[in-house]
Amino acid sequence: MPDPTPLAKAELRELDASFANTINEDKWTKVQFNPDTLKVSFANQLKEPSGSGDQRGSQARQFVGAGTTKLAVQLWFDVTQELGQGLPDVTDVRQLTQRVAYFMTPAGDPPNQPTKFIPPAVRFMWGTFQFDGIAESMEETLEFFSHEGRPLRASVALVISQQKITTFAFNEANDPAGFTRRNRRAAGTQPQTEAPANANLQSLAVSQPGQRKDWQFIATANGIENPRLLVPGQLIDFAATKPQIVTE
Repeated sequence: MPDPTPLAKAELRELDASFANTINEDKWTKVQFNPDTLKVSFANQLKEPSGSGDQRGSQARQFVGAGTTKLAVQLWFDVTQELGQGLPDVTDVRQLTQRVAYFMTPAGDPPNQPTKFIPPAVRFMWGTFQFDGIAESMEETLEFFSHEGRPLRASVALVISQQKITTFAFNEANDPAGFTRRNRRAAGTQPQTEAPANANLQSLAVSQPGQRKDWQFIATANGIENPRLLVPGQLIDFAATKPQIVTE
């Protein structure tokens, strides 16, 4: 039986100062587990007018700045799971999360102004989704330790922002032309089941009332790479169907 189709991985890439071109490919990193959601927020800078009078009308607030656009994602890393995707084979999870922390670390730029430090520009890519900005904040939570005290699992909350309202960017390279997807109910659009610790997809599929029991099919439809050992808390859509790809 063919192996389940691997799910495309999200990736962080470094950009030049103009946000135009990717640079330093050795600093790029793919995430181990894709985020469940991507949260993009937009905010304008508004100012309440001074003085007396009726301030309830359309002029009650004034636009005074370019605003901001932010992307918030939650990433997971676990060295007890198969890494793959070009990630290094390590035994301490912080050797993976430091690749994300790189984009938070300011560096002197330009060289003749050593007191001017800025973090590198970063591009978050996942399929056709693309967001460029500066890493604003990163919160790392170490979730699981070995008997020797080595951190093995971590979650990383990452916020990337731009000091302007940006239009939606599409990574056309990851959206092959000439194909459409039909009759697909994507994973995540129906009620989902949370995987308990040390669970495998086969046992969970059998226990689902009224759902299909073909765990290989379910793995493919959900993009699960390792159905024999699920990530605790991983959400599974047992009603999802595999994509049917047809040419126009």
